[in-house]
Amino acid sequence: MAKATSGPPRLHKDGVDTDELVLDGKGRARMRKPSPKAWTREKEKKFLSVLGDTCNVKLAAVEAGVSPQHAYARRKSHAAFRAGWVDAIGVAYNRLELILLDRALNGTERIITRRDGSEERMVDYSNQVALTLLKMHRDTAIEADTDVLPEDLSELRASIEAKLGRLRRQEEARKAGDADPT
Repeated sequence: MAKATSGPPRLHKDGVDTDELVLDGKGRARMRKPSPKAWTREKEKKFLSVLGDTCNVKLAAVEAGVSPQHAYARRKSHAAFRAGWVDAIGVAYNRLELILLDRALNGTERIITRRDGSEERMVDYSNQVALTLLKMHRDTAIEADTDVLPEDLSELRASIEAKLGRLRRQEEARKAGDADPT
């Protein structure tokens, strides 16, 4: 027979019930306050969100209030968490690739301050980023048809610019706290 818990449930300062169902050492379900080191849904959600934004496990762990070692252990032992991890890294990687492509195509603005105090703005194009992107996509480019018509180039450029525009809007929406930019 299940034993009733004594007293009212423990509440967080925001009025949220902090007790949760856990298994004790003998495999019996009990309502207990989770230990500070335990993974909660909130910690998992925060970790995966930060991982998807930054592609940085250490930063995601710090933001979620867990250690990177515990995050790696959880990834190893929990299939759903591992799947969320893979998705988060995929999102972050795609975002990073688009940002680098944008920088390679459009450059990065730099402000140069002269000795007399005047400033000049210059656009800096990173050869390293461009070379890395070329290496990454060399095989695909070789497979592509070398006879590209000017109309195809215009369509391709328009497609890339549209994708970069969507990326900019998503990034602006993310910074503004918007969940679904369109």
